[in-house]
Amino acid sequence: MTDDVGLGSIPTGEVVELLQSLIRNGCVNDGTPESGHEHRSVATLADYLGMTGEIVEPAPGRQSVVYRIPGRDPEAPTLMLLPHLDVVPAGPRGWTHDPFGAEIVDGFVWGRGAIDMLNVTAAMAALFRRYLHGERPLLPGDLVFAAVADEEAGGVLGAGWLAENEPELVACDYVLTEIATPHLHRGEGGGLPVTVAEKGPQWQQLSTSGVPGHGSQPYGTSNAIVPLAEAITRLAAVPTPVEISSDWVRFIHGSGLPADMVADLTDPDRVDAALETLLEIDAGLARWAHACTHLTLAPTVLDAGVKSNVIAELATAQVDVRIVPGQDETTVADHFRKVLGPDLADEVEVTPQTVFRPTASPPEGPLWDAIGDAAHELTGSRRLLPMLIPVATDARFFRDRGAVAYGVGLFDDRMSFGDMLQLFHGHDERVSIGSVELTTATLDLTLQRFGERIGAQR
Repeated sequence: MTDDVGLGSIPTGEVVELLQSLIRNGCVNDGTPESGHEHRSVATLADYLGMTGEIVEPAPGRQSVVYRIPGRDPEAPTLMLLPHLDVVPAGPRGWTHDPFGAEIVDGFVWGRGAIDMLNVTAAMAALFRRYLHGERPLLPGDLVFAAVADEEAGGVLGAGWLAENEPELVACDYVLTEIATPHLHRGEGGGLPVTVAEKGPQWQQLSTSGVPGHGSQPYGTSNAIVPLAEAITRLAAVPTPVEISSDWVRFIHGSGLPADMVADLTDPDRVDAALETLLEIDAGLARWAHACTHLTLAPTVLDAGVKSNVIAELATAQVDVRIVPGQDETTVADHFRKVLGPDLADEVEVTPQTVFRPTASPPEGPLWDAIGDAAHELTGSRRLLPMLIPVATDARFFRDRGAVAYGVGLFDDRMSFGDMLQLFHGHDERVSIGSVELTTATLDLTLQRFGERIGAQR
């Protein structure tokens, strides 16, 4: 059982129980249109909120739901809460507890989606419910709650679809979305990270072809797997381009890390050596820092051949590529061309699959200040760290349309920033009940202070 006394008036036990239900729904998105099954969590939210919202379903079962509460002033800016409902796959191997059991063990809720991002989804739903049923005064502008599908596969059937096909339904000026994090270096230095910018996905497909034949006679044959394997090996071995963006510089200068480490992590010529040192200290933070300062690529899916005794005629590989602000499609194309070289250029076809530019919002204005107000009330410090993240979120669809979008929440001290990072899409994903409580309180106070600040301006 969980404690029903939260930091505000929202019972922590209520939020945790909703989080458990969302985990158990198993809305697993493997990238295919047939997966996801977000309709399960849309139904859970309708039951929890006591009413059905506007449901959109671009493909069977791939539901998103949008609720809107009109504000007091039709001219005041609209704020949208934007959680997603889907999670990445998880098998039982490597997990201490059932990834879809949502067990509470040692003060943690265990399960896929616990931190990415069903903890925030549950907190946002609990907060929205208070406004929906009149327990919180109306904000000056509209308050939108859009719980969406397909974020884990690029948002094509979720936020991206809504922004493109139902723009009025999700029209907004400000957005709160993922991620929630611990403080970075509690105490002297550091602060609460708030997502203000993100890298751009530039996913690529590599394709090769050969001539089929009997597997017992490989001499002199053309096997599609061989050049593809060579291409992947080269891509994994060659260092990727460095780009030190202003977003990264701002974040790392406020991180609380030693001054010499900060200097090295912001120098294109010294960053790689600094990352090796950081890896020995904090592996999670080192991986994060590498991703925030480099074009990254990771082969993630291979598909080749039809049978063990048949030479492969076709082979493909999916490569997750992400670019830093300051890089673009040309950066990606140039890198692939250089790495593959003239000997593989004619054998390996490179085809862009998902292409998004990096996006960012300025760390200023009423919503930013409201987050600072909330942080100060809960931690005694309003020090916020504008954070570039290497992952893509649904915020990009709304930044592209002029909205200011941030990701924020708050963890307790049972998990470090680096430890939290390693749980994303990994084994034993879990969130402490205290972190659920803190994230709920952070979002609750942020909305209240945002409403006060907007009201004072009008």
